[in-house]
Amino acid sequence: MGETWWKSAVVYQIYPRSFMDSNGDGIGDLQGIIQKLDYIKDLGADVIWLCPVYQSPNDDNGYDISDYRRIMNEFGTMQDFDELLKQAHGRNIRIIMDLVVNHTSDEHQWFAESRKSVSNNYRDYYIWREGKAENPPNNWGSCFGGPAWKYDDRTGMYFLHLFSEKQPDLNWNNPDVRESVYDIMTWWLNKGIDGFRMDVISFISKKSELPDGEIKEGNRFGDFSPHVINGPLVHEYLQEMNKKVLSKYNIMTVGETPDVTIPEAKKYAGFGTGELNMVFQFEHMGLDSGKHGKWSENKFQLSDLKRVMSKWQTELYGCAWNSLYWSNHDQPRAVSRFGNDSNPIFWEKSAKMLATCLHMMQGTPFIYQGEELGMTNVTFENLKDYRDLETRNIFEELVHKQGMDAATVMKYLQHSSRDNARTPMQWDDSPNAGFASAVPWISVNPNYLRINAKAEVKDQNSIYNYYKKLIQLRKEYPVIIDGKYELIDESNKNVFAYTRTSDSQKLLVLCNFSEYPAEILLPADLESEYKDILISNYNNVHIRNKMQLRPYEAVACMD
Repeated sequence: MGETWWKSAVVYQIYPRSFMDSNGDGIGDLQGIIQKLDYIKDLGADVIWLCPVYQSPNDDNGYDISDYRRIMNEFGTMQDFDELLKQAHGRNIRIIMDLVVNHTSDEHQWFAESRKSVSNNYRDYYIWREGKAENPPNNWGSCFGGPAWKYDDRTGMYFLHLFSEKQPDLNWNNPDVRESVYDIMTWWLNKGIDGFRMDVISFISKKSELPDGEIKEGNRFGDFSPHVINGPLVHEYLQEMNKKVLSKYNIMTVGETPDVTIPEAKKYAGFGTGELNMVFQFEHMGLDSGKHGKWSENKFQLSDLKRVMSKWQTELYGCAWNSLYWSNHDQPRAVSRFGNDSNPIFWEKSAKMLATCLHMMQGTPFIYQGEELGMTNVTFENLKDYRDLETRNIFEELVHKQGMDAATVMKYLQHSSRDNARTPMQWDDSPNAGFASAVPWISVNPNYLRINAKAEVKDQNSIYNYYKKLIQLRKEYPVIIDGKYELIDESNKNVFAYTRTSDSQKLLVLCNFSEYPAEILLPADLESEYKDILISNYNNVHIRNKMQLRPYEAVACMD
């Protein structure tokens, strides 16, 4: 597919801990993934994005890495990984790894050395500062709650951790840090992997003065974002990374870049900028946020979703590349958040509608494990059922520090917790959803009896087979990859409609985001053009100038 093979690829994201357990310990592993490669091949995905499998004490489920060149014991061995890579490549499936280099684990050897003394050779691998009158160096809060600084008795100084206190931030100003990271990347690429998804890569360059942040409503700590995200040297660092490592391989790179703007995205992922292939933007992920950030029960507004998605489709066209996603390991389940899981009919129709809306856009689609089955959020009634560090910390912060009602905060967790995406993959209707023979590390969603891969693979009308057809269409119609995007009927409160146009093909996409029938008036010149129905989640579809879409109806058609 050439150097831009990632433009026509479809990525399947695997969260290994929750995907498939092969050895009966209740934890997913590499051999479990190997067992399910044919499932991914049948779906049609070209690439697996593998969440971290490196050695880790698991404070943040593998995003706290203690050794970048070892496999986590619970997941298997490096021999297992090599077999996974060989088996995947044998099926023409590529593998990209999670690269987590904004921070390490505090159990990494670099940090063990760094904290020994101020004169240690590794001291400057991390960000150390003296406090002010026994207070942290500034007022920044951690993404996981509490202060972003941890006092270390051994040298009487604080280290910065934008996430867990067991995830100290690396000091990218130190060229030795950067060379160490590039060496790790080269080691994995020489092993044969096909690229990287780069965790919070927009955080790696901090303002040297580390000023206090604004304290916003609903928070006790200052916001570090303006002083960290898209920092002063981030593009210089990534251009250096590209020159020394990335440009030497035919790979795919995607950067996780919270709060990225269009101009910044063009720097990160612009054609010819010498940085990354694409970025994850989070603007559509923040549409249901409240004063406590994502911790709310808010619902998104379709008008906002259309504005945001259309902006990214339009303004990156011809100059940079989009990533397309509804969900991942950090987000609630898509059908529960953007669709409707209140009854089986709305669940099925809305899951297919969301898939249609996203996969017909320009960019590289990412499918998170179970999304292709319509897996939903889980309703845990007790805090003890949650395993996620962020979730437990925010309950402590909002209830015990800020005095909020515990029942209200539990509703927030059910709506927004990352554990919604981390319940075990629902393979069949046997005990533990076929994920494990032992008690899983986190409880299975009880609806696995109805929603599972075994049932959906053999049902030609299932959500799984709908995703399979969408992926096939992307391979068959170049307009889905290359066509120019244009929003239709912008003011329509219920329908998301757009066209994709290339020199030789025209595509029309109509999606009703409502549980009620919704009317749309197409431009007069469109009615007679679109006759070939490519895919729809209802039967008996007829394109008319003025038409009424059924609840959660979706249709994509060609001229």
